[in-house]
Amino acid sequence: MKRCKRVFLIVLDSLGAGALPDAEKFGDRGAHTLRSLSRSEKLFIPNLRRLGIGNIEGLGFLGTEASPLGAVCKLSERSNGKDSTIGHWEMAGVISENPLPTFPDGFPPEILDEFSRITGRGVLCNKPYSGTQVIADYGEEHMRTGNLIVYTSADSVFQIAAHEEIVPLNELYEYCRRARVILSGKYGVGRVIARPFIGKPGRFTRTAHRHDFSIEPPAETMLDALKNAGRDVISVGKIQDLFAGRGITHSNPTSGNSDGMEITASLANVDFEGLCYVNLVDFDMLYGHRQDVEGYANALTKFDQWLGIFLSTLREDDMLLLTADHGCDPSDASTDHTREYIPLIAYGRDILPVNLGVRRTFTDIAATVTEALGVSYSCEGKSMLGELTDMRLHLRESAVRAMEKSYSPYSEFRVGAALLGGSGRIYTGCNIENAAYSPTVCAERTAFAKAVSEGEREFRMIAIAGGKDGHIEGLCPPCGVCRQVMAEFCQPECEIILAMPDGYEIHTLGEMLPFGFTL
Repeated sequence: MKRCKRVFLIVLDSLGAGALPDAEKFGDRGAHTLRSLSRSEKLFIPNLRRLGIGNIEGLGFLGTEASPLGAVCKLSERSNGKDSTIGHWEMAGVISENPLPTFPDGFPPEILDEFSRITGRGVLCNKPYSGTQVIADYGEEHMRTGNLIVYTSADSVFQIAAHEEIVPLNELYEYCRRARVILSGKYGVGRVIARPFIGKPGRFTRTAHRHDFSIEPPAETMLDALKNAGRDVISVGKIQDLFAGRGITHSNPTSGNSDGMEITASLANVDFEGLCYVNLVDFDMLYGHRQDVEGYANALTKFDQWLGIFLSTLREDDMLLLTADHGCDPSDASTDHTREYIPLIAYGRDILPVNLGVRRTFTDIAATVTEALGVSYSCEGKSMLGELTDMRLHLRESAVRAMEKSYSPYSEFRVGAALLGGSGRIYTGCNIENAAYSPTVCAERTAFAKAVSEGEREFRMIAIAGGKDGHIEGLCPPCGVCRQVMAEFCQPECEIILAMPDGYEIHTLGEMLPFGFTL
């Protein structure tokens, strides 16, 4: 499989791709960030569409692409949360089984008393609050008393707002560092966030000098593995903060999306070897949380314009991954993050324009990045690199996934097939059994029936996977009837890929059906 010299992993912060099955437990039933954006007349994303974003399962409303430039899928979150810290940790290889603590009733006295002792300042608010509303409501009192505005949200955060003329930035950052020390154990919030603002009462505005102080990941991440292997790990935006600086070789703070895109474009001209990990925070901070659909859609349009130029600067041994970390539906009933799938688009010279369906965990990103860069790293994720660069392996994996949909209550023998049409489209099928044995349909014929009914008439290869209870224990060659159906539409040299437990075998139709019925 093709190795890369550079990987650009760009996180469009909060660009969710639809509610996860457990979203209701998080109060996010029906959330769908991208669908909300699609309703805006300001959304114009031709480059993302050309890459195939509308081909991702459930995103067809964005417009599908018959011949996409990139590979696509969406990923499920395994971690118990929906915030930036947990989302980035998971895509970097660490699944958080337990949620980071939240404080819907504010922080307990023992924390605030200690915080006041080490800062010498009192505390205002201590409630979950909107970041813009909290300075409107408490800013004037803060300026009069010097007390710090401490607030939280539905996320695991301890936020400190202060006017830059009352509390200089360096002093505010030092307060955050001290708070980070006392917020540990059962009070170990994901992030302590400095929220400086300026202006006069009634006209307060937050500045771009926000700074996050994150708790360290509880296990080795892909960033640690890459750095330890001598690769460059370049962060852009709040990546440095989310990982508490761990595993980063060079950090580039940003003031927002425009700054982040400009820095990322400049890094495309730098001869590094490793990962450039980018977070574009404005989608979440300026638009998602503020329920600003039009602003969010316009920001995504501007990113798409930048993307069109950036794609042309990539080198032959580069891989680009575009994704998100959670959702923040700007048209739902809450200003909080939303529990959603995240989209993933992969692009590069050797990347096949395949659809990888729905992946079970964000950690597939970590497994893919480290394998692409030739670095050993172990996590729960499964690398997508093989499927992204080897069509045969991709068809095998597609056939394995098709097995899961098998209807085989009588034999309990599941079979899946993935058929590659001459158009490049892949059609999957599974075996469908019947109590009256003869109506049973094999997976291969199900796939052919779907393809032919869609107008496909030429086929390049087919992969078949089968086994008792869905476990591949050996080869599952097509039956005689299926071979004859293949002969109706395929040339003798058509490849038949038979899944094995750890790989596949390749045979041709001519080998498997030397004396078929033909005209």
